[in-house]
Amino acid sequence: MNDLPLLSLIVPVKDEEEAIPPFLTRITGVLDALRTPEGAAVEWEILFVDDGSQDATLAAIMAGHTRDPRIAAISLSRNFGKEAALSAGLDHARGVTVVPIDVDMQDPPEVIGEMLDRWREGHEVVYGVRRNRMTDSFPKRLTADLYYRAHNWLSDDKIPEHAGDFRLLDRRVVEVIRAMPERNRFMKGLFAWGGFRQTAVYYDRAERAVGTTKFNYLKLWKLAVDGLTSASTVPLRVWSYIGGAIAVGALAYAFFLIARTILYGVDVAGYASMMVAVLFLGGIQLLSLGVLGEYIGRILVETKRRPIYVVRERIGIADKED
Repeated sequence: MNDLPLLSLIVPVKDEEEAIPPFLTRITGVLDALRTPEGAAVEWEILFVDDGSQDATLAAIMAGHTRDPRIAAISLSRNFGKEAALSAGLDHARGVTVVPIDVDMQDPPEVIGEMLDRWREGHEVVYGVRRNRMTDSFPKRLTADLYYRAHNWLSDDKIPEHAGDFRLLDRRVVEVIRAMPERNRFMKGLFAWGGFRQTAVYYDRAERAVGTTKFNYLKLWKLAVDGLTSASTVPLRVWSYIGGAIAVGALAYAFFLIARTILYGVDVAGYASMMVAVLFLGGIQLLSLGVLGEYIGRILVETKRRPIYVVRERIGIADKED
């Protein structure tokens, strides 16, 4: 690996033309200041993944590449989503270590030096953890906390709470993730599934400096569902327990009705109680069918075996098969 850069940064972007110039100004200064234990400059590259931008994002990246050939890019044929963009970056990054980072600079690039120190100590995954989420709104903080707790309760692949995609990955970890064939991807879950020696670095997350977030609550909900269904089959198994509990309750109620009829004679059931029972059981059935449908839909996507992403153009990267 002597001919490979020590560090590759993967930067997924969509409609971020305003954020790219200040990001490059800050990040290149941080990377140029990095040193090996022997005092030599760290070899690095920045790999942007343009996820179907409709503005001048690609032009801003090309301008950066013209100034510094260590800045490269992949332009995808359309918007495939951040998880697919990260997968494309992992497929094309050449570094001995790889760090996904967002262009909004909320995750401070200055932490990368500390991540490299932890990597040199023998850790293959060094994930960044926010000390607090005060830059997020209260609903987002609440839902994020609930999601992490639910995911780690349901899944055997525990993800660190309040850790995003910002992390350092050793080349061995990258190759394991690249070898995973699934199309429905939840990268935090894949990072956790891979195992290896992991540790955390802590930092304060800043407000977004330029541009606006491309995530809304609907997209975050979809990402949460993808994360839970890709990491656990508990949502499927739980309906067996719910169905068993309802069956036991129904049987007990049937014995109660038989005993009451024997003791007090025939009793005509009320309309209200019957409607409540029918609507309750109907709702339970539809909910369970919805959960089953989520998994069947993912099976359909996997069996199609379509590529995770399609590359339209490469900048500063030799052509290769996807």
